[in-house]
Amino acid sequence: MMLDRSRRWCEWRGWEVRHGMVRETLSLPEAKKGGRRSAFAGDGRLRAMWDIGNRTTDGERELSVARVWVEFAEELGPGETADVRLAPLSPEHWRHLKCGDVITMHEARLVAGTATVIEVLPPHS
Repeated sequence: MMLDRSRRWCEWRGWEVRHGMVRETLSLPEAKKGGRRSAFAGDGRLRAMWDIGNRTTDGERELSVARVWVEFAEELGPGETADVRLAPLSPEHWRHLKCGDVITMHEARLVAGTATVIEVLPPHS
């Protein structure tokens, strides 16, 4: 009956209300082009690293962690594109993003996907 997914969605939305929301259109490369070899569950279990433009004090790229929820699909696989919602581990590091920004998803430091931000909402007061 998909009750577990419904429960997870309610928890996800509660988190978004408290911490804000980032939505984007995420495209994964095909496996033969160096992308993932299998799909990932779309219910917020994947914790990916993201290059959102932040840098360390030494000027090096700093990756930020966020969970990924795939909208209107149970999973997202190689070569596919979908709108997703992110739940950043440190939401304050993501506040500079705006619609149209392009960010990259990483797994094991390799680029695992490219996303364009389509909506950013601050936390509800």
